[in-house]
Amino acid sequence: MKVEDKVNAYLERIGKEDKKVNSLLFLNENALKEAREIDEKFLKTGKKGRLYGYVIGVKSNINVRGLNTNCASKVLENYKAPYDATVIEKIKADDGIIIGMTNCDEFASGNSGENSAFGPTQNPKAIGRIPGGSSSGSAAAVAAGFCDIALGSDTGGSIRNPASHCDIVGIKPSYGLVSRYGLIDLSMSLDQIGSFGRNVEDAALLLNVIKGKDDKDTTSENSADIKLKNVKNVKVGILRINGIDNKIKEIIDKRVDEAKKMYEWIIKEVNVKHIDLAVQTYYLLVYAEFFSATRRFDGRRYGRKIEDFCGVEVLRRILGGSEITKAEFEGRYYKKAMDVKELIKEEFSRVFREVDCIILPTVPSLPWKIGAGLEMKPEEVYAADALTIPANLAGICAVSIPAGRVKDGKEEIPVGMQIMCNAFEEGKMLSIAKMVEELDMRRK
Repeated sequence: MKVEDKVNAYLERIGKEDKKVNSLLFLNENALKEAREIDEKFLKTGKKGRLYGYVIGVKSNINVRGLNTNCASKVLENYKAPYDATVIEKIKADDGIIIGMTNCDEFASGNSGENSAFGPTQNPKAIGRIPGGSSSGSAAAVAAGFCDIALGSDTGGSIRNPASHCDIVGIKPSYGLVSRYGLIDLSMSLDQIGSFGRNVEDAALLLNVIKGKDDKDTTSENSADIKLKNVKNVKVGILRINGIDNKIKEIIDKRVDEAKKMYEWIIKEVNVKHIDLAVQTYYLLVYAEFFSATRRFDGRRYGRKIEDFCGVEVLRRILGGSEITKAEFEGRYYKKAMDVKELIKEEFSRVFREVDCIILPTVPSLPWKIGAGLEMKPEEVYAADALTIPANLAGICAVSIPAGRVKDGKEEIPVGMQIMCNAFEEGKMLSIAKMVEELDMRRK
């Protein structure tokens, strides 16, 4: 199939079905033209980029030249990006087609997809429930069949959380693997751009394209190509954390047991000290860094003044950050949070000297009904990220892959398995994820 025909088919499907999902805020008006040009280039040269034939959604906090990059906020409602983020440059150079900008929690502040100024995103795999956030639209667009793969950002679980709820694959790379130049940041010490796909190979392919050193982002680093290969004698660390729904725990334990029998995995329970402080540590850092990052949105250069037009969750984080960073505290709370972050990082390094990976559920609870999160206490909502936040604090890589479904009344709700590996061990992590993905085929 020509790329142009594929893009046209996606656009028709989006036109018919996305009104009920609300996964895409803006479509790329030039998508068909760009697809035609890629088809013509292939006919002339016979050469294909790695993303030839792939149609891609982009979270609305990543700059794509000429497209509305509004972070799902009224603050930047009419902001059109004047340049491409580094990851977008790489996608275009490898013949990927950007279909449009996806919905998300406003300024990536949220874990449910309910906090967009342009309405919540539906979960295509559990209509009426949240898709998870903050990269809600990217996950939903892939799950609904509106694009092949998608970009998201993950600060405390914003790729893995919706991947779990929407029954797809979502990768949070190691801190520094992917350039963040062109990302409208939430938290400079935690943000990472990552990928979604309907399978491990597609998500890994997109990550391979966007990774690498970038002079415009001093935190980025060079790394070897990410290759999926057979991994033998895998030592798996099982991390037990309180507060996980028993039905979810049973699904993950069953998958681990199947893999143990099929691949002769070596299973060991592990303990990460100070992990019970992860959520509190994370939000101290996010509040302080988000407050600093949003000082540019004063209504003079970028859109409107943020405090006058943002939603409740964004305002909560701004006010919290304002308090934490007051001069009289001399950075005391922020420094303490950074110290705990370092302790958690050291703890993960210790555990990874004993095991190849750590496995646990992605989210401790099932996705709630849309609208319910707006009635919940912030600490109840924040608890949904308790299992994903530690990987961001440690700077390691983590992936969520489909693990099965939990029966909740008459509904069957997707559940994700999270696999963590040490920093810059994406190849090993995704190879292990591929083994789990193949369990059903091998069983047959």
